Amino acid sequence: MAIDPADRALLLQLARQSIADGCGRPAPAAPPALPGLSVTLCTPRASFVTLRLAGLLRGCRGSIEAEHPLAHDVWENAWSSAYDDPRFPPLAAADAAAVEIGVSVLSALEPVPATTRRVLLGQIEPGRHGLVVAAGPHRATFLPQVWDTLSSPDEFLDRLLAKSGQCSEPWSPVMQAWRYTVESFGTVP
Repeated sequence: MAIDPADRALLLQLARQSIADGCGRPAPAAPPALPGLSVTLCTPRASFVTLRLAGLLRGCRGSIEAEHPLAHDVWENAWSSAYDDPRFPPLAAADAAAVEIGVSVLSALEPVPATTRRVLLGQIEPGRHGLVVAAGPHRATFLPQVWDTLSSPDEFLDRLLAKSGQCSEPWSPVMQAWRYTVESFGTVP
């Protein structure tokens, strides 16, 4: 489901407001009441919010499965990206207005049956598919945008498996995988 320009603008506005309202809070503030939201923004969808400051990654958090209306999901993930990404200290209030915001809205997860890593790699398209891998309690994802920073599908999968706490070889028979696409858009301050 394509997101129209007005809904994109509102999602980016909500993300920026969540970041501004969330500074110094231990959890995100309640999202504002927004009567008359479109069906798209009221439909449960999974999203990620990516923050960049001076062109460098400053936070990226999200949800893999749709549990909340899209507007609420982006609100929560914007706060988490700014203040709860374990790779970074909480965003400083002085940086909140300068941060670039990217929103990625995920399609539904599609199981990828794979008995070997070659079979898995043959079912994902670099630059198009994001990937979730899981084995037992270990689960991780890379958005399709990560393809831009890696040199090969093998490196993409190796780094994703490492992120999930798994070894790249041998391919585990308990490993599960799902692919998805995203609709991404963003803004600069």
